[in-house]
Amino acid sequence: MASRLRSTLPLINRALASSQRSSIPRVLANPEVSRNFATSAAPKEKKVKVPLALYGVSGNYSSALYIAASKLNALDKVESELLDFVEAAKNTPTFALFMKDLSVRKDTRVKAITDICTHAKFSDVTRNFLVVLAENGRLPHLDIIAKRFTELTMAYRGEVKAIVTTVIELPPEEEKELKETLQGLIGKGKKVHLEQKIDPSILGGIVVEFSQKVFDASIRTRARQMERFLRDPINIDNL
Repeated sequence: MASRLRSTLPLINRALASSQRSSIPRVLANPEVSRNFATSAAPKEKKVKVPLALYGVSGNYSSALYIAASKLNALDKVESELLDFVEAAKNTPTFALFMKDLSVRKDTRVKAITDICTHAKFSDVTRNFLVVLAENGRLPHLDIIAKRFTELTMAYRGEVKAIVTTVIELPPEEEKELKETLQGLIGKGKKVHLEQKIDPSILGGIVVEFSQKVFDASIRTRARQMERFLRDPINIDNL
């Protein structure tokens, strides 16, 4: 998928170089379709409840996409396509610049995104969503929107994200043991989704971010605590 996206970069270059005004895709002709990112195939009466309350621009867009994808039973597919798109943008300087440059004409942005999604064979709901972002000048927010959307899909699947930061990657047996420990903390009915991060600056040990809590057993933090202890004045009367 990512390679197909990278192969569409010439489409962006041609779009940016084009001086002719391109036509807006048919999906934007209907404001209702633009707002819902849906297609006529979506069940009209199906009600969808967003599993988390998200706020701000990213929260509003990600929640709207969740509803549209849920109505089409396409949460996994949309999530995969959205993350592929974001990854391609990160790894390609030209693509990343295009995404952030709001000086590019709206019709040019829309035409380029439409061509890219068509070439990558994205689902209708993903394509429509990205087109709406392009039309509304929200492409620079796509990274955070995608992250918030993933939060919603994980909540739907009963997954709890745990971020583990170490100096080197955890061996499989230690990763398994940590995952089992965290699983025991959240109990049955939910599943731990472990994400590893490598950060040499912590010097050693481990930092676990889990359910809005942080367990910091890094050498860096221990060293700072020791430094503060050594700097505190000694009260001789208590000795």
